[in-house]
Amino acid sequence: MKATVLDASAVLAMFFGQTGMEQVRDLFHKAAETDRALLISAVNWAEVLYKLEQKKGMGGLETAQRFERTMPLDVMLVDRELAEAAAHLKVVHRLGLADAFAAALAIARKAELVTADTEFKVLEKEVRIVWLS
Repeated sequence: MKATVLDASAVLAMFFGQTGMEQVRDLFHKAAETDRALLISAVNWAEVLYKLEQKKGMGGLETAQRFERTMPLDVMLVDRELAEAAAHLKVVHRLGLADAFAAALAIARKAELVTADTEFKVLEKEVRIVWLS
């Protein structure tokens, strides 16, 4: 299994029962079977957490925290190198800040990026994007 980076939209699709939910669940099952975690940047994880808390209150936040502790998901810390790469992608491609971090992580790890966010279309030549459908 190639390294896989999740955008917040991919994780949120699973929590909110949106388009692509089954694809994301399958990715987690495959990751568990192969003992290879899926990756998400800490910035994108923060986006997941705040959206779950906004929509479902503290229960939503706690569910996400339990999920992260028990599933094959690695929240990747942001260092200077990743921040600089994300800043560059934000300027060049006019991405949202959190999306720039997801893209920078995928590029740095030579990983595919799983997302439902069409904002990433501008990066299709730089990173393999798996679109949720």
